[in-house]
Amino acid sequence: MSSLSRELVFLILQFLDEEKFKETVHKLEQESGFFFNMKYFEDLVQSGEWEEVERYLSGFTKVDDNRYSMKIFFEIRKQKYLEALDKQDRAKAVDILVKDLKVFSSFNEELYKEITQLLTLENFRHEENEQLSKYGDTKSARSIMLLELKKLIEANPLFRDKLTLPGLKASRLRTLINQSLNWQHQLCKNPRPNPDIKTLFVDHTCGLQNGARAPQAASNSLVGGLPKGGAFPAMAHGPFPPAAAPAANSIASWMANSNPPGALPAVAAASAALAAPPNTGALLKRPRTPPTSNSALDYQSADSEHIMKRVSPVGQIVDAIVARVFNQGSCVMSMDFHPIQQTILLVGTNVGDISIWDVGTKERLAHKTFKVWDLNVCTVPMQAALVKDPAVSVNRCVWSPDGTLLGAAFNKHMVHIYSCAGGNDLRQHFEMDAHIGGVNDIAFAHPNKQLCIITCGDDKMIKVWDAATGRLQYTFEGHEASVYSVCPHQKENIQFIFSTAVDGKIKAWLYDHMGSRVDYDAPGKWCTTMAYSADGTRLFSCGTSKEGESYLVEWNETEGAIKRTYLGFRKRSPGVIQFDTTRNHFLAAGDEFQIKFWDMDNVNLLTSIDADGGLPASPKLRFNKDGTLLAVTTNDNGIKVLANPEGLRLLRALENRVTESRTFDVMRASAEPSTKVSRLIYSNAGVALLALASNAVHKLWKWQRNDRNPSGKATAAFAPQLWQPASGILMTNDVTDTNPEEATPCIALSKNDSYVMSASGGKVSLFNMMTFKVMTTFMSPPPAATFLAFHPQDNNIIAIGLEDSSIHIYNVRVDEVKSKLKGHTKRISGLAFSNSLNVLVSSGADTQVCVWSVDGWEKRKSKFLQGQAGRTLPPSGDTKVQFHNDQVRLLVVHESQLAIYDVAKFERIKQWFPRDPVSAPISHAIYSCDSQLVYASFCDGSIGVFEGETLRLQCKLASSVYLNPVPNSSVYPLVIAAHPSEPNQFALGLTDGSVQVIEPAESEGRWGASPPPESVTNAAIASAASNAAVTEQAPR
Repeated sequence: MSSLSRELVFLILQFLDEEKFKETVHKLEQESGFFFNMKYFEDLVQSGEWEEVERYLSGFTKVDDNRYSMKIFFEIRKQKYLEALDKQDRAKAVDILVKDLKVFSSFNEELYKEITQLLTLENFRHEENEQLSKYGDTKSARSIMLLELKKLIEANPLFRDKLTLPGLKASRLRTLINQSLNWQHQLCKNPRPNPDIKTLFVDHTCGLQNGARAPQAASNSLVGGLPKGGAFPAMAHGPFPPAAAPAANSIASWMANSNPPGALPAVAAASAALAAPPNTGALLKRPRTPPTSNSALDYQSADSEHIMKRVSPVGQIVDAIVARVFNQGSCVMSMDFHPIQQTILLVGTNVGDISIWDVGTKERLAHKTFKVWDLNVCTVPMQAALVKDPAVSVNRCVWSPDGTLLGAAFNKHMVHIYSCAGGNDLRQHFEMDAHIGGVNDIAFAHPNKQLCIITCGDDKMIKVWDAATGRLQYTFEGHEASVYSVCPHQKENIQFIFSTAVDGKIKAWLYDHMGSRVDYDAPGKWCTTMAYSADGTRLFSCGTSKEGESYLVEWNETEGAIKRTYLGFRKRSPGVIQFDTTRNHFLAAGDEFQIKFWDMDNVNLLTSIDADGGLPASPKLRFNKDGTLLAVTTNDNGIKVLANPEGLRLLRALENRVTESRTFDVMRASAEPSTKVSRLIYSNAGVALLALASNAVHKLWKWQRNDRNPSGKATAAFAPQLWQPASGILMTNDVTDTNPEEATPCIALSKNDSYVMSASGGKVSLFNMMTFKVMTTFMSPPPAATFLAFHPQDNNIIAIGLEDSSIHIYNVRVDEVKSKLKGHTKRISGLAFSNSLNVLVSSGADTQVCVWSVDGWEKRKSKFLQGQAGRTLPPSGDTKVQFHNDQVRLLVVHESQLAIYDVAKFERIKQWFPRDPVSAPISHAIYSCDSQLVYASFCDGSIGVFEGETLRLQCKLASSVYLNPVPNSSVYPLVIAAHPSEPNQFALGLTDGSVQVIEPAESEGRWGASPPPESVTNAAIASAASNAAVTEQAPR
């Protein structure tokens, strides 16, 4: 790496450190190997995070680099071994001995034997070994070891010049960016005195004067769009002079010299967008790519650069969200959107199933399992293959150009063709025993104004079939390995087929019997697929080598060579990469558990998205025709469909056509009057609800994944199931010497939904969510814990609000209180962290809100809530706080009011009081997941839905919405929870021990769609009783 690149890394490190991206800073330190952060290393060792210790070290040295490195790793692993022995954990000690210390036996076998013998001792601190006899407790032993490690690191030549950072002025990277922007502004043709710079993604230019605006291009593409070609002047010959003659082996050459038979005229139904000169020689008038030794270089015309500087599609990609999730039930192998009805998705799986999904209505329209339709069609090899192994998988499924037929190619000989008249009307058209072995690909084409089917297979052949009768028309032979894919296409009146084989050969065929016209080598020389841009002018291929290296390239058909190679793939892909094109401008491929996007005119990766996670290492993907929807496979046998804003509008329009209204029965168990739901939270994945009852017992409900609820997420449409582990144990808080009914309960869930911390007046308990077992307990009362909050960047750090009005900052890993915060006068009732402001906000029963610095845990400022004019606040009452998604605005909830504060300025922005002075108190309130709404529950049982920005009441739900059949005035919500990804869904924890899930009726779609009456009763509801007295075995 050049010295400038090295300095850039240091600038980025400084920027990340200033912005408090702690984990990212250390990851970059390790991956670059430029700076060894001794303070971070010491913290890891002192906390015993041995895996992270070695992972961090691995960026700078390996065990066998030199004697200093060997000694460093030995001391670390020896300490880990001694700690296991000290804890009497023999099994772990043996594991460390075999996996970690064994490597040192070849250098000092006697020492290794001595270490092994320690396993036989009850106490390794025997007097025969002077060093071990002085071994104290774990903390002191780590400190002593650290002194030795620091000496070794400082003496190790591999760490030379890596232990200190270069002297940089503060915010050096920002300074350089500002200098660059000033320079760009000086180059503006019409510089404004006060430029409005809104982005760093493109070079700055001042807009037109006098309020004029440059025209903008409209685009429905999932990843943005380009201005129309007519917006810029055309060049006579493009950026380079025209080719004098095509290369002998180029596509243009064999096209120009071809003489197609009269029986194969040009396709009359060809798109008007492909209008071109009638003679094939005109193909040679396209600009040629200049010869170069680096095929990865990106050549652009002045016009294309002009466009690229002004059009940034990144926003469109980021705006694409997961709009649908379908559970196919088996691994998805192939997908294809209907060419006309662009929300209809065809899916083929690894068990031979074919399904058709309506993405708009979320329904599976048709489902067909594999079976042989006509045994008379089966050849003897086909029958033998099915007898040997009856398992059949779909290799490829595809729609015909008009969407009336669909084809499925299977991994054993067969091709099935269905006719589709719409909806679930899917009929058998014909089947073919097409190839010996697997049929690897299938495509439709119009070589002679008649629809044909093209297949290829393990028998090294390409075959063309009549789509009406199934009669074989052509057989192309010439490949020396299994044919992996086919790509039929036409250029003016020339129609041809590209084929790729698993030996990396690419061949091209005309619809005649004269053999292959060209012979190329695909990058990677293994599995490759090819595709043209939508307008048919640009050819791309994507493939993966046997070693796992992937290549996405554009071909120069005139030269018969690679025009550009796109960058951004991982070094070793576990599977074959799939790709797709959209809108004549973008490429997408599945790699590294993500979807990666490229601009066709730029070799560098444009952006990548993970579609909310859950993707396999090499996901399969497919755009619809307009590029507004993108289907991608998931690692749980499902499909996610991403939609850009235009795609979302399309889906919503289809949803609005559905007029079905649904009612749901309330599932309720007998609840004891003394039991109530005190705390309620959704799992972060949105698939479960966890309630803490007033008797210290937790209840967990999960929604089942099925055809009607393929995502498995919480919904009011279906009641969830009460879940318990096989052991049948209950998750119950410590209640020693306490009365949980009188205590203030508290609960917090880890980000990965694996652990929950909870207390009901006794010790704080850490539970495993899968087994319900108590992992540990801490913080014995008095004082009792009254609120818990995980640190957003470190799950080992917890803020614990206490009954005595103090706040403890507790490190679970080392079982130690790091800081004690004092500023309230009554119990703590709310805690909230802000990542962006790096603060902790606390609220108490004293109606006070305090702001604490996370760095030093000092109190910055505090403020008491103000009552409505002419009214005083109650002397006590729980005050809750929650940050807006922007991490700056804060929702403050008191029984008398709702308020929004700007924490950066610590000013109140909005405040809401009930109009009626005798209105029921507010029992709880919370932001929706997108912070656009505030849900508030009242002690009279009603629910208010407020605008998140203005606190304007949008609608109010009467208790009759969820209390069936007759509302009970003594039953009301104590707590309200918002779904983590569905902004219009919330759940209520009631005083009668039940839990209700509420969302708008399907016809409404969202809350407050029309001016609300005082009582709204058109909500869809599902409820589940959380009576803690229920002890029978729950369904799993």
